[in-house]
Amino acid sequence: MAMSGEISGNSDGSLEWHEGDMPYSTQFGDHFYCRSDGRLECGHVFLAGNGLPERWLAAADFRIGELGFGTGLNFCETWRQWKLHRGTGTTLHFTSLELYPMQAGEIDRALSHWPEIDAERQALVGNWPEKPEGRVDLDLDGQMRLTVVIGPASKGVRAMQAGFDAWFLDGFAPSRNPDMWSPELMQAIYERTLPGGSFATYAAAGFVRRNLQAAGFAVERRPGFAGKREMLCGRK
Repeated sequence: MAMSGEISGNSDGSLEWHEGDMPYSTQFGDHFYCRSDGRLECGHVFLAGNGLPERWLAAADFRIGELGFGTGLNFCETWRQWKLHRGTGTTLHFTSLELYPMQAGEIDRALSHWPEIDAERQALVGNWPEKPEGRVDLDLDGQMRLTVVIGPASKGVRAMQAGFDAWFLDGFAPSRNPDMWSPELMQAIYERTLPGGSFATYAAAGFVRRNLQAAGFAVERRPGFAGKREMLCGRK
């Protein structure tokens, strides 16, 4: 892990840049995404782990919830895939929670690493507010809506309406950010998930698995991304 880096200023001043354009949180002691390829990790863990894009083919409207918006990488890759598979008149509402939102320039810098999502990055950055706070709502192309709720995840999830089809559980590592993986938060997520709805996460810590099972999810272990032994996914 590279420990030297240029310090930049997201809202709590804890963002560094390692190895060029790799964002790193000094507060949580963790990178924002997999160091090998965060975009491919999104496909392996969050999309495939939730049975996407296949489940989109049978849905007129689909809702995804995410813990940890970060750079917006998962959102942009999901939007890219959605555009390839969506039907006429279908909609996807992607709702994410973020305690420390990045500035538009920081998002742009982090996501410029992937030319595959150039169009999505430019649209996100071009619509991102100068001072993201409270709730950010962006209607981006008529079939994609993004909502980012700024603040603690526990409070944000409790304020949400039920009806989510899938969850991307992508907080910082459980050992560094245990509040994002608490029994209370997993229970709140379960209660807001539709029957048959799903979750996926790169995390495989025992207490995370137990908290998801205690909430009511049927939890499955799968091989992780880029040589990581395990990831978790499951259904309500």
